[in-house]
Amino acid sequence: MRAFPITLPSGVRYWTVLDADYDVVEEADSHLRHLRLARDQAELTTKTYAHAIAHYLRWCERTGRDWRTCADDLGLFILWLRHTPRELAAYDAERSGGGLFVPGAGVEPVRGGSRINLVLTAVRGFLLHAVRTRSVPLSVISALYEGATFADLAPEVCGDGSVRSQLRATHRVRSEARAVDRATDEEVLGLFRACLSCRDRLIILLMARAGLRRGQVAGLRREDVHFAVDSRALGCRVEGSHLHVVRRQNVNGAWSKSRLSRVIPADFLVVKAYDAYAFERERHPEATVSDFVLVNLFRRPLGEPMKPGAINELVTALGVRADLNRHLTPHQLRHAFSGNVLDAGGTRDELQALLGQSSPRSTLPYEHPAEHRLREAVERVPAPRLDVEGSR
Repeated sequence: MRAFPITLPSGVRYWTVLDADYDVVEEADSHLRHLRLARDQAELTTKTYAHAIAHYLRWCERTGRDWRTCADDLGLFILWLRHTPRELAAYDAERSGGGLFVPGAGVEPVRGGSRINLVLTAVRGFLLHAVRTRSVPLSVISALYEGATFADLAPEVCGDGSVRSQLRATHRVRSEARAVDRATDEEVLGLFRACLSCRDRLIILLMARAGLRRGQVAGLRREDVHFAVDSRALGCRVEGSHLHVVRRQNVNGAWSKSRLSRVIPADFLVVKAYDAYAFERERHPEATVSDFVLVNLFRRPLGEPMKPGAINELVTALGVRADLNRHLTPHQLRHAFSGNVLDAGGTRDELQALLGQSSPRSTLPYEHPAEHRLREAVERVPAPRLDVEGSR
């Protein structure tokens, strides 16, 4: 069992699961194709889920279980996930001699709780889809959720997730919640100074000054950039320099998580960086034909749009070059943007609109008040008049 990418005739990509004979596992493929096409999930989501489902099917195959009816044994699957090394878990049964790795006493875990819970989420979704398609008996539901009855998640209603979200999963691993920290202004400045090209400086600013995700940065098209003095000449009624964030299918795998298109105002630093990059790009003839803003200028294939993974590689390399004390990710630059918006007096509804979040509650992980704001908040609380003499 292994995950495998599929490109449909329409150009849409998703990931599926192949068995040992390289045949598509129909039930898994039906679920993953449904996620990509019907529920409009990202290709990366189907990739993650395909790997998780392949783990589950591989474990069932090695232990002689029927994947359709062994939901009660997910506790043993958790044990296997926690302790089986990745190189052994990835092999097919025939390649590993048909044996099953059995952890002994004192074996250190190789997967954390958050990773195991992600796999379990994918497996539950896969089994529920199989219930809807009548490939799996309805009794599986009671093994997946505590207190669930057949009526709670009947096949005709379990697809929207509204009922499922109110039930407690039977199998879940306790894990520590780790909040994403914001990159400090000093760290962002260090990354910026470590850049060797105008393109790389623009990438850093699009995340740290406009709050774009890496997929939105990589998916940005030249038609989305409205830095003209009067945008009406471009057929746009939005005033001032701004960017349009649009969810679309991209050949480089870039994806905007938000389904809603939105406008992001651009400050003078982003505009200046874009202008400098435009001159740099003109010196590379291979880049003239691409409508993508960010293209390969310094490695092959020249002129092709950058992939989201390349932005991670860039931030990592810049962090090393800048001699930062910790490893930064592109998402921490987005958190730096949100924290600076609030520190500068921005409101939660403004932050929600800028980040493209669906609800005000979604902005909570992005709220990183600076230390001086916390101290000022305490000092604003009026002190009561205390009768020191009378209190003795």
